[in-house]
Amino acid sequence: MRRVYLDNNATTPLAPEVFEAMRPCFIEQFGNASSIHWFGQQAKAAIETAREQVAKLINARPNDVAFTSGGTESDNTSLFGIVEAAQPHGEYSGKHVIVSTIEHPAVLNAAQAIEKRGVKVTYARVGPDGMVDPAEVKSAIRPETVLISIMHANNELGVIQPLEEIGRVAREHDVYFHTDAVQSAGKIPVDVEKLGVDLLSLSAHKFHGPKGTGALYVRKGTNLRPLLFGGHHERDRRPGTENVAGIVGAGKAAELAQLNLDSEARRIAALRDRLEETILANVPQAFTNGDRTRRLPNTCNIRFNHVEGEGFVIAMDLKGIACSTGAACASGSVEPSHVLSAIGLNRDQARSSIRFSLGRMTTSEEIDLVLEILPAVVEHLRAVSPHYEKSRQLSVVSSQP
Repeated sequence: MRRVYLDNNATTPLAPEVFEAMRPCFIEQFGNASSIHWFGQQAKAAIETAREQVAKLINARPNDVAFTSGGTESDNTSLFGIVEAAQPHGEYSGKHVIVSTIEHPAVLNAAQAIEKRGVKVTYARVGPDGMVDPAEVKSAIRPETVLISIMHANNELGVIQPLEEIGRVAREHDVYFHTDAVQSAGKIPVDVEKLGVDLLSLSAHKFHGPKGTGALYVRKGTNLRPLLFGGHHERDRRPGTENVAGIVGAGKAAELAQLNLDSEARRIAALRDRLEETILANVPQAFTNGDRTRRLPNTCNIRFNHVEGEGFVIAMDLKGIACSTGAACASGSVEPSHVLSAIGLNRDQARSSIRFSLGRMTTSEEIDLVLEILPAVVEHLRAVSPHYEKSRQLSVVSSQP
């Protein structure tokens, strides 16, 4: 069976060039980067090269990039680290943080955790297009606000948030600004100076790097308390012996992502648009969720009314096609997507929505295969739906003069 992978927002396949860059770290460059002998300094040099590569991807100073275990750690470090550093003794009460309602669980759950410790949290709403309104963020700022955290691009809808405007709001009020750029880094241009962020999270496995390695950009002068305590690694931002192989892989993946960023984005967007437009034209009661213009080039989220999402994913997988109902970290949840609920979808609409996320390896022939298989899968699932035939009949009646 030929298999097609359209779940690149969950993870991406490791690029062969990344694997080759990592290979020596397991056998030859195995030293501890904190050791002063030749083996350790070899490893340290490899890490610093990777730091430069990742910094270049986001237009940052290498010294402002700290390596972590991934996006979740970077997000948690940002929220907990800013809140705890805001007062000398790290008290939680009396502080205020602003996040959006569509953040990744790594931010939302961290926000809820600090909320339980006494921090006031405002959850900025989004419109039906999935966009945060900078004016709402501005109106939520209080004298005790210490951090605004708004993701760059949403992992389910692909909608790109107006970070430049929000960044200006944060600077005007002297509030730290963090963004979760896990889904955008390596797919679209990310510039920490242009966005005006003080902290930025990214994860290598979202742009064809290894799992278990991420990075946190921390602007010079940002008062951040580390999440973990130990040695003086990563300039006291993240203790622990460095994952040299993973870091080298992240650096190589960042370098590769920059090579053809614009042309590859255009190619993938053309495939995504053909997939989406053909589905909407040929499958009845299919609708796009979220804004269709300001979004990642690789992502579309389509609602198939009267189709149960998990059943669709399983049926497509049996045909060799991988897609998803939303974030992989929420797989198995009985609750509808919090992102789709936030844009106004009801429970049934949210549970009938499917995310297709393309990647660097996606080909035109693969999109052809998906378009060949998908309509029959939807038709079959609707045939066993007790609500679809009734809905179709009502639609026919309402359309008659």
